[in-house]
Amino acid sequence: MKAMILAAGRGERMRPLTDTCPKPMLKAGGVPLIVRHIGKIRDEAGIKDIVVNTAWLPEVLHEGLGAGRRFGVRISWSDEIPGGLETAGGIRKALPLLGTEPFLVVNGDSLMTCSYSTLTRALPEGIRARVFLADNPPHHPEGDFSIGRDGHLSGERQLTFTGAAVYSPELFSDVPEGKIKLAPYLRKWAREGQVLAEKISGLWLDVGTPARLRQADELLEGNGRAE
Repeated sequence: MKAMILAAGRGERMRPLTDTCPKPMLKAGGVPLIVRHIGKIRDEAGIKDIVVNTAWLPEVLHEGLGAGRRFGVRISWSDEIPGGLETAGGIRKALPLLGTEPFLVVNGDSLMTCSYSTLTRALPEGIRARVFLADNPPHHPEGDFSIGRDGHLSGERQLTFTGAAVYSPELFSDVPEGKIKLAPYLRKWAREGQVLAEKISGLWLDVGTPARLRQADELLEGNGRAE
């Protein structure tokens, strides 16, 4: 299994911090958010092949992470057009780098304390994705999805999508190239019964504003290394 870290967003709500630094490179607990993900993907999920997409300040990400050698992983880059391709479009573009097996996706600007080993179980026969949900945070009380019958993803809004998921590459065969949002496709695939959903254990934090970056920093209490 390979992994993809989504890192292409502009981070408008995080300005002015993101005027000179991509949001996933901002530090919480003394470590860039994306480096923390790399460490957990490597050590907990046992994955060493990682794809990172970029659109805003790609040179900062390239310089900071390189080919991944110093982190004990192999990083492949999927550089997008200025402004990015949204989530589904970004994954669609990166498919040639992700191979033919199911792959893990996480948001580069999030913080999750669960073990990433819990995210990478094999998909059952006939299932093409497993997405991970969390309790609704104060800034998103309406939620996105819910866990329906037999653990399938439901479009009823009760929980928030964390951005973490395992996808089979075949799922994106009907996604056109270009700037494409993921949510409409997730709802379509859910109606077709192709997606399972689980609620993650532990903390999940969308580090989307300076206040939430400070919250992440406080939660990590200075434990700086990606573990």
